[in-house]
Amino acid sequence: MSVFEDRANKVLMLLVEKAESIRDNEIKTITLELLRNPVITFTKVEPRIRFIESPAAPKKHHAYPGGLLDHTLGVTEIAEKLVDVYEKIYGAVVDKDIVIASAILHDLFKYYQYERDPLTGGYRPRSDWYFSHDFAMVAELSTRGAPERLIRAVAEVHGTVPFTMIESQIVHQADSTDSEMIAKIQDIIWRVCLDIELEIPDAKAIKVFNEALKRAPIFEYARVYYMRGRDALREFIEHILGLK
Repeated sequence: MSVFEDRANKVLMLLVEKAESIRDNEIKTITLELLRNPVITFTKVEPRIRFIESPAAPKKHHAYPGGLLDHTLGVTEIAEKLVDVYEKIYGAVVDKDIVIASAILHDLFKYYQYERDPLTGGYRPRSDWYFSHDFAMVAELSTRGAPERLIRAVAEVHGTVPFTMIESQIVHQADSTDSEMIAKIQDIIWRVCLDIELEIPDAKAIKVFNEALKRAPIFEYARVYYMRGRDALREFIEHILGLK
């Protein structure tokens, strides 16, 4: 965990820099407050895991310690680049402050939804918390008196309600791009872990998968696979986990 904590702390500092680039003082202040201390205050609830270690999702994408922070930075960077494209090519008028703030905040409370899974060595949804992270953030922003346009953008980012702002649609696209890319890489790793289980029956695929995601950055696995193939990735995972 220490390797990922070091990386996660560096990613968090990069996100703080992104938040500090917001020009609107009201939006910047509330974004920085939540990023530096992502605590729910509108109701009484305690997280089961730390923010710094949280995955972005237990299975679908960024399912490793620090994955939530990686995903948040990825979405923010992609969204900023989309703004540049749409402004330069199409002449779009976009509030970049809203884009950056909603990208940073859109998944911030996900860590409240998860707990460690002792059976798999990964994470799982907790059963005693009734608010999804997006509803929780909208409620928290409302409680803290955030600007209406920021609340609306965060409410729309996940695509569960119609888009009424170009800013929320841009962040939604960035969110989809980042999550889908990492999901595809994780699927490659998972299939190789199934190969390992067939080869080494005591090495259960789900435990191999979750342990592997803790041992090396996700794109290190992608590099091995795309440059050397599936068998090389299997050997790489077996080596770093000491299975052979």
